[in-house]
Amino acid sequence: MDGVMDDDQRYLAIRSGDARFDGVVYVGVTSTGIYCRPSCPAVTPKRENTRFFPTAAAAQRAGFRACKRCRPDAAPGSPEWNVRADVVGRSMRLIADGAVDREGVSGLAARVGYSERQLNRLLVAELGAGPLALARAQRAQTARVLIETTGMPMGDIAFAAGFASIRQFNDTVREVFALSPTELRRRRSARSRPPARAAEARAGSAGPAGRVGPGGEAPGTVTLRLPLRPPIDVDHLFGFLALRAVPGVEEVTGTGAARTYRRSLNLPHGTGLVELSPGDTPDHVWCRLCLELLQDLGTAVQRCRRLLDLDTDPHAVAEVLGADPLLAPLVAARPGLRAPGHVDPAEIAVRAIVGQQVSVAAARTVAGRLVERFGKPLTAASGALTHAFPRPDDLAGASPEELPMPRGRARALTALAEALAGGGLDLGPGADWDDATARLRALPGIGPWTADYIRMRAFGDPDVFLGTDLGVRRTLERLGRPGDRRAAEHAARSWSPWRTYATHHLWAAAAPAAGSASGPQPRPEAEPERVFAPAPVSASAPAAATAKPTRKEPGNDSRQHDPGRAPAGPGRAPARGGRGGRVHSAR
Repeated sequence: MDGVMDDDQRYLAIRSGDARFDGVVYVGVTSTGIYCRPSCPAVTPKRENTRFFPTAAAAQRAGFRACKRCRPDAAPGSPEWNVRADVVGRSMRLIADGAVDREGVSGLAARVGYSERQLNRLLVAELGAGPLALARAQRAQTARVLIETTGMPMGDIAFAAGFASIRQFNDTVREVFALSPTELRRRRSARSRPPARAAEARAGSAGPAGRVGPGGEAPGTVTLRLPLRPPIDVDHLFGFLALRAVPGVEEVTGTGAARTYRRSLNLPHGTGLVELSPGDTPDHVWCRLCLELLQDLGTAVQRCRRLLDLDTDPHAVAEVLGADPLLAPLVAARPGLRAPGHVDPAEIAVRAIVGQQVSVAAARTVAGRLVERFGKPLTAASGALTHAFPRPDDLAGASPEELPMPRGRARALTALAEALAGGGLDLGPGADWDDATARLRALPGIGPWTADYIRMRAFGDPDVFLGTDLGVRRTLERLGRPGDRRAAEHAARSWSPWRTYATHHLWAAAAPAAGSASGPQPRPEAEPERVFAPAPVSASAPAAATAKPTRKEPGNDSRQHDPGRAPAGPGRAPARGGRGGRVHSAR
């Protein structure tokens, strides 16, 4: 969005107070020595007194300190990093995930395949700051959150935020915020606390240790706001997650504004729990994290943002998709529709294979059995959350006979787990999207649909169109367009670079015909040439999860309808008996 703008156009955005540019561009005011977000309520500075920066780190590196009114360090992330798959985009996602704090600049450079010198030169040239400065800005933001939202001692906050020493922590906070850590805590804003409704709803929820700490929160617990660019379709977003919630790992409770999504997390230094609920206003979501080690706070926050797709610019998406006469009514009906990502790319890849050829409900049942058999029990269970999802190492050592699924699918799952555990496949935030997709398709039992679905959810690629998906094809036909793969993909060319959102809009539009997208009903399966609607499958019916397929499972299926279909669209093609095309019910 910002790449085609010059400084004069950026200044016009600042004069208009356009919040769409928050997190995209930062303005430094030379007369005051502070930097702000474009929507800052302060008096607009003169044009000759402004400098523009692509990142907060670049503004800090130039000697500017953060504005105390608009708090530019707390702006939503730039949507640019959702779109870009080049080395700069990959590096920014890795830095946000905490790679520099865990592995240093050398580890970051190795992840993206560049030397430290080359990587530093690229980042400075494009972003105005190198990897150390970018990581420092993120540490300062994490420190501010901990200072303002917890009663932790300052020494503990320093190391939890990733600083190497107390002195470095104090100097950085003073330099970035023009306040000492103690002064920041005194200025703690009431807006950093959850509303009374949310606080009361969580009063009985204990943290990992089950103890209550300062301010009524359990030790290791932080409650904060996740800023976003409104509008956001929260109902559809939480409904999408609720339909696919794995027992023991996820749950969605409540309805409407009181709806809360809860799940366990696998993090670099341990496990954790997260609760996400709608904010009081449409510009944020409430997030409550209970972590074994607070060093994981920054990483956990970024993964939650990717899960809910909070850094996207819904206006940019609507501008492209709304210009198409076919999608315009769908976009108008669901303003702010998001494309859910995931907190753990390895987990969504495993679940994509688990969901092949079975209903959504049956896939949840199988995934729940994997969690019970191979998942790590939480230190202290919290309601329905009892385990963390199995890591690739846990599944790589399993034999196909141990897995509650047909033998062919079990072999595909163990092959995926071995590739992830052995480093032959990278699905993390720094992955090369095209290379990882090709490696996925080379694995047994993973076809184009499954690989693209994983790319959509694990990488957050905004430009994936699932043209062979039955739900997508049905909606196109209902709207008067041809539903065959070639025609669908041709129509989708004009939707780039937001074809993932187009896919979600088509899924959402198909939902009324097959039950609400956010409802509890499993998706009926259908064969492309002959619509078939079997009886709904109960999530508690073990036969649905363990029934053998009606034909031998393929190795790498590249047919129009890939059998490696993850539980995503409103409808899927069922297993077929041999080449005769006989339709069988998913029992």
